[in-house]
Amino acid sequence: MRDYETMFILRPDLEEEAVEAVTTRFQGLITDGGGTVASVNKWGKRRLAYEIRGYGEGVYVIMEFSAEADVARELERVFKIADEVIRHLLIKKD
Repeated sequence: MRDYETMFILRPDLEEEAVEAVTTRFQGLITDGGGTVASVNKWGKRRLAYEIRGYGEGVYVIMEFSAEADVARELERVFKIADEVIRHLLIKKD
């Protein structure tokens, strides 16, 4: 297993329950693939440096987890197709 860190920015117009549901869905994707989630840090709504898809703000969430490479690839694929996610970054930690 490898250690990863991901940050994703969600649309600012989502309700708190929707943010929680999306975060839980991503955590479930990791745990269903045999990985473990070490921490989830919700920064809340922040101003973006520049507009992304017409949004000037976004809800930032940082997640640290351990998983196999195929789980990380699947998570990144889901980030790309999820309507709630406006930007994401997934890195492998050393």
